[in-house]
Amino acid sequence: MSSETLLIELGTEELPPKSLKTLATAFFENMKNQLDSADLAYSDIKWFATPRRLAVQVTGLVAKQQDKIVEKRGPAVNVAFNEQGQASKAAEGWARSNGISVEQAERLITPKGEWLLYKATVAGKKISELVPAMVSNALTKLPIAKPMRWGAERTQFIRPVHTLTMMYGEQVIAGSALGVDSSNQVQGHRFHHQGLITLNHANDYQAALAKAFVEVDYQARQDKIVAQIKQVSTEMDTVPLIDADLLEEVTSLVEWPVTLVGTFDAEFLNVPAEPLIYSMKDHQKYFPVTTKAGELVNKFIFVSNIESKDPEKVIFGNEKVIRPRLADAEFFFKTDQKQTLESRLSTLANVLFQKQLGTLKEKSERIAQLSKVIAGQLGENTDDAYRAGLLSKTDLMSDMVLEFPQVQGTMGKYYATNDGESPAIAQALEDQYRPRYAGDSLPEANIGCAVAISDKIDTLVGIFGINQPPKGDKDPFALRRAAIGVIRIIIEKQLDLDLATLISESIALFGGVDGDKLTNANTAENVLDFVMGRFRAFYQEQGIAVDVIQAVLAKKPSAPLDFDKRIKAVSYFGQLPEAETLAAANKRVGNILAKFDGQLYDQFKVELASEQAEKELATVFTVVKSKVTPLMVVKDYQAALTELAQLKAPIDTFFDNVMVMSDDEAVKINRLTLLNEIRNSFFAIADISQL
Repeated sequence: MSSETLLIELGTEELPPKSLKTLATAFFENMKNQLDSADLAYSDIKWFATPRRLAVQVTGLVAKQQDKIVEKRGPAVNVAFNEQGQASKAAEGWARSNGISVEQAERLITPKGEWLLYKATVAGKKISELVPAMVSNALTKLPIAKPMRWGAERTQFIRPVHTLTMMYGEQVIAGSALGVDSSNQVQGHRFHHQGLITLNHANDYQAALAKAFVEVDYQARQDKIVAQIKQVSTEMDTVPLIDADLLEEVTSLVEWPVTLVGTFDAEFLNVPAEPLIYSMKDHQKYFPVTTKAGELVNKFIFVSNIESKDPEKVIFGNEKVIRPRLADAEFFFKTDQKQTLESRLSTLANVLFQKQLGTLKEKSERIAQLSKVIAGQLGENTDDAYRAGLLSKTDLMSDMVLEFPQVQGTMGKYYATNDGESPAIAQALEDQYRPRYAGDSLPEANIGCAVAISDKIDTLVGIFGINQPPKGDKDPFALRRAAIGVIRIIIEKQLDLDLATLISESIALFGGVDGDKLTNANTAENVLDFVMGRFRAFYQEQGIAVDVIQAVLAKKPSAPLDFDKRIKAVSYFGQLPEAETLAAANKRVGNILAKFDGQLYDQFKVELASEQAEKELATVFTVVKSKVTPLMVVKDYQAALTELAQLKAPIDTFFDNVMVMSDDEAVKINRLTLLNEIRNSFFAIADISQL
């Protein structure tokens, strides 16, 4: 069967840059799924996107669907005809629905009987018949939150549509979408190309647009931007700060990238680098540059969408725009330093954290108290921890943070240093928000860890305490991120802290669950369960098997560091040759004990043992237990499970030769007692029956 290239392109006004890649890939997936569902074979399919177009190109696409043989089974023959051989109404109705007479029906003979059968060949549809509906369906399913209308039309899309191109080889596929008829014409660059481009073949798409100053391949355009940025940075002997999100946004803003370098006054470098960087990146979409030592340089890289004959004018224009932005940052920094962080404490009383939970001032006081408790448990300076917690939210009231919310905490560090606060307190103010996202750095020192944990625990307890847990994908207070943050800090910083204790302390600082703030009587249990639930995702990302996680979760250890030790121990144990048998034995013992409705002995009675196998198991277990007990004291769970693995052989022999549920009640209880003691030794670490 012949094949050709299919090209679909929608030409629009400038699409939202932060949505462009999502829209393009969604359009691609929608088209691909429909082609696959229609059983249309092709060699390759790829997507393209620029600010003014979404496109899909399919190479080696067959010209039509394969013809199909359709079979429809009718009534059984003994139902289709009466004793005189006349067709029944059921048979006639079935035949009529298939456009044949009963006499024209074939017969399907199977071991279970004989039925009427209709067989027909259905001709496959041509690409020209299928594509218009596919395109319309694909566009309808795009993730567009706020569609718009334009002109006098009632058509809705994310931006006004100008062109629709549907071509199969040289052929223009007739059809329309979003009120625009298909043609073989596409838009070139808005400034560098006048009028539309006429395509002679679907294969000409990329080359024709390149001549019209449009790099339509999204990844190629992004690679070109990165290469240009690195080239000019190398020439300046600097390091570019290439943020992934910013790079994607810039790639979505330009069709023909031209990278240029601008300069700003060196005096602005007296302002902390962070607000300058955010101003350049967030407001202007510029790429800041630093020295190889990491110090900000008074230059910036920007990507223009035009190849100017006079680039100096473009550079001058961008330098002119960035200056007032940086001047604002300089003004805010100088103004903010005239007022201490401590003097801003009273203003926090005017800002609500949450209506039922009170103000930011109240939250700061709770954070301070809990930070002091945590610092004490970690052997750190409790006064510093309290002070850092008390000042933790004061920089939110500064002009700089009001203008650049992303630098909250960071500016607190600078202002605390300016106020003469200790380095530990200043650093803790920046560390309190860490980790901000997956993979982000953790607080540097334990004082910062204390404040960061306190802040997150306070939010978790407060929101659960007023019965507003996350629902579905809605998590307005970022409780999932807070829980993961607490887990990461405690485990990765090796902090000996217990979640249940911290949650209890936090609840008390709110005035208890029967006070004037918290109304959920199950707050402690709900918060602990929620945080414990984050362990699964935390460890799955590390490649830990689900059954290992479940085995430890069954024990529900509330100290994250202890939880981590158990996870590592069970993961190691699971690789031992004895693991499978011992896991099965634990499960078997659990099932037996679940059915036993009686009282076990306080300990195994040697005098009641009659079988050699149970005597040997008891002897080996006594030796193993003597080694395991001191290991459990120091929480060396891996060594403990390694010792317990020695029970495999005697347990196998025991189950092979001993009747646990003996007719002698005392003997039965004694054997169950031994098995229960063994099971408890394992369960003290984890429920290995889950493995």
